[in-house]
Amino acid sequence: MKDKNYLKLLSEEYPTISSVSSEIINLNAILNLPKGTEHFLTDIHGEYEAFSYVLRNASGVLKLKIDDLFDDELNNKEKKKLATLLYYPEEKLDLIKKEISDIDSWYKDTLIRLIKICRVVSSKYTRSRVRKMLPKDFSYIIEELLHEEEERLNKHDYFHNIIHTIIDIDRADEFIIAISNLIQRLAIDRLHIIGDIYDRGPSSHKILDDLILRRSFTDIQWGNHDILWMGAAAGSLACITNVVRIALRYANLATLEEGYGINLLPLATFALDIYKDDECKNFIPKKPIENYYQEKDLELLSKMHKAIAIIQFKIEGQIIKKSSNYKMDHRLLLDKIDYNIFNIIIEGKNYRLNDKNFPTIDPNNPYILTKEEERILNRIKACFLESDKLQKHIKFLYSNGSMYLKYNSNLLYHSCIPLNDKGEFRKVELGDEKLYGKKLFDKFDFLARMFYFNKDQIDKKLYGEDIMWYLWCNGNSPLFGKDKMTTFERYFIDDKMAHIEKKDPYYKFRDNENVLNNILEEFDLNPYSSHIINGHVPVKASSGESPIKANGKLLVIDGGFSKAYQSKTGLAGYTLIYNSYGIRLASHEPFESKIKAIKEEKDILSTLELLEKMDKRKYIYDTDKGKELEERVEYLKKLLSAYRMGLINENVQ
Repeated sequence: MKDKNYLKLLSEEYPTISSVSSEIINLNAILNLPKGTEHFLTDIHGEYEAFSYVLRNASGVLKLKIDDLFDDELNNKEKKKLATLLYYPEEKLDLIKKEISDIDSWYKDTLIRLIKICRVVSSKYTRSRVRKMLPKDFSYIIEELLHEEEERLNKHDYFHNIIHTIIDIDRADEFIIAISNLIQRLAIDRLHIIGDIYDRGPSSHKILDDLILRRSFTDIQWGNHDILWMGAAAGSLACITNVVRIALRYANLATLEEGYGINLLPLATFALDIYKDDECKNFIPKKPIENYYQEKDLELLSKMHKAIAIIQFKIEGQIIKKSSNYKMDHRLLLDKIDYNIFNIIIEGKNYRLNDKNFPTIDPNNPYILTKEEERILNRIKACFLESDKLQKHIKFLYSNGSMYLKYNSNLLYHSCIPLNDKGEFRKVELGDEKLYGKKLFDKFDFLARMFYFNKDQIDKKLYGEDIMWYLWCNGNSPLFGKDKMTTFERYFIDDKMAHIEKKDPYYKFRDNENVLNNILEEFDLNPYSSHIINGHVPVKASSGESPIKANGKLLVIDGGFSKAYQSKTGLAGYTLIYNSYGIRLASHEPFESKIKAIKEEKDILSTLELLEKMDKRKYIYDTDKGKELEERVEYLKKLLSAYRMGLINENVQ
């Protein structure tokens, strides 16, 4: 019998006709449940509070549930209070209890309302799945309340007695916290993070902690900033120097120092000594956190910033010189400086440098580190390699992440597909191959994993010295999407023409449906029913740009989670919601603070726009998960047949 070996293995899980039959019935029932809600976020860039808030309110979906359920029962102020309690139950409870005189009545009304909300958001799931998510202390009670209507004949007293008992034994606070957290969890069936968790904002490590708690229903498509940290955690000196430089550029050292315990004191001591008389004007942090750093702190950060930048340029130069296959000789700049008159020739054009102080550069060997620079860099590298929390977070990025994802007819990747000027796939020389499209992504995915888990096995002749740094800044990287990274020019040349980074032709063709159809077909997706979802390049909504490209075929949802971008975008990010009825785009106003959200009940103003309404409601059998379940049902039916024909014996105990 075909598949007999597999069926024997399956029989260990389902040893009897009865157990197989029950599972077939169960899976067929699941297939006919509505499709779960998918939530898409991208380019979070360390903004933990805004990220956390958007997850807690499910991009405004939970607020809509409250409006629908209690429109005739509560006024707007009462609905806002209930919503805030649902998002931040612990903190809001303390404030409410100081305001309410008849607390028992408030507890009763609130518990009943939260149960109603929970009943709605749990209706897409089987009882067994909801049961697995229930908080341990209240699992039995919540299950009873969810499945017993308060007005049902013969059950009214039973239902209300449970509510009264919770209040009488002083467990109402704990119950409210538990059921609020459950509602938040049930509101999102699948969470997609389309890259760039790291950099700019202060709390990337907190975001990773949150995502790890949600690891069973979270996937990540790596962004260029994530790859940078992944390379740094593997010991890449080029990635490490970039990570430290960016942290200093935005005066956000919390993730490095507080989150991961990276000791920057040796760098600070070195910078104070080498640049003691240098104001380092070009290295003053770009957007310092208000009221956090004193003037002297900013002076120190500026000196550290310049010190690590020079070290970075030296390390990158060494990589370029050893990796001819990267074709990045045009980025060898330190040897193009005339250190007598402080001019530099870049791509045939002469520029005057705005800085003349390069005390650690030997004009005859500009890419050689001084002994002190080498010592400092090795100490910082050791901190990255020995940080248990960083390594835990990076392993999570590998286990739950990838270069791209195909999920329920959507193609998710962070930045771009390398194209030529005609909108065709650009063939990229990688090792001894010329790759494009899906095969290029698959190869980069493989090499990124090798770099962390088995770096010594990567052939440097084929793939150069540092494939993670290549993914960070090479013109052929689908995570970068530009021809070059003009970091040096932005620091040392005033002429803004030298700062220009030409975008990949992909961005010119994002509104071309034929090009996008080709991309979808390349990834084995139906171009007439599928979408591409990107981040990476902020959508400048304030300038009239739309996140919806090519009549909805491509959706760009980087709208500015990062505060550093919000002045340009005019928004604080886009998110997508894809439920059984359709796809909604949520645009969010800036999040002021957690304290204001709790005390003033200041909700993020989220505008939900229906992008695509399904012809018919989608069910589990319409999804990728449904296809897996249908395949499992077919094998279970074969096992059932094998039992009945005596080809495999039941294990009846």
